[in-house]
Amino acid sequence: MKFLVYLALLLISNVLYADIVGSAYVVDGDTIKINSTRVRLNGIDTPESQQTCNRNNAIWFCGREATDRLRKLTVGKRIHCKGDEIDRYGRLIADCFADGVNLNSTMVESGMALAYRKYSLEYVPEENRARNAKRGLWSGKFVAPWDWRRGKRLKNDVTKEVESTCCKICQKGKACGDSCINKLYSCSKPTGCACNAD
Repeated sequence: MKFLVYLALLLISNVLYADIVGSAYVVDGDTIKINSTRVRLNGIDTPESQQTCNRNNAIWFCGREATDRLRKLTVGKRIHCKGDEIDRYGRLIADCFADGVNLNSTMVESGMALAYRKYSLEYVPEENRARNAKRGLWSGKFVAPWDWRRGKRLKNDVTKEVESTCCKICQKGKACGDSCINKLYSCSKPTGCACNAD
């Protein structure tokens, strides 16, 4: 019996310490899926998919742009993730590389992610460089993603303003370019002015 428990623990630990390699499906700006493994990029946090920011006194869909940025960094590339922790959502916490380029670092350096200081100080230098250069989020006003998830919003970030920037609000289905499509369909159009209702 002890042998079986030891063997099970050994197998689990090997999975946790194993590198994950393959093509990435981008879930959002800080989460990817490789094969059946969901991976949360270590030490960074990006705006949520529906989060908006303000740049040049206009609403900017910064959450979508963060997702698009990570998609551009990973498309057609072999992704290699290294991690040894699983978060409460069952995702592997990892540092990921696209053809040797650190995705975590690149997202923060581009200003499309923040260093998630609650969990790691590893990417603070990249964040400082992005802030000083006013790249990405630092080019305007934003609410930190961890505060946005708790309900904090910019003063001008209200539904009416978002509605005024949308050509169509998708009550049923999901936004795809400038129109709404069935939630089961995949969207192949670039981000447009259609918005999801929720």
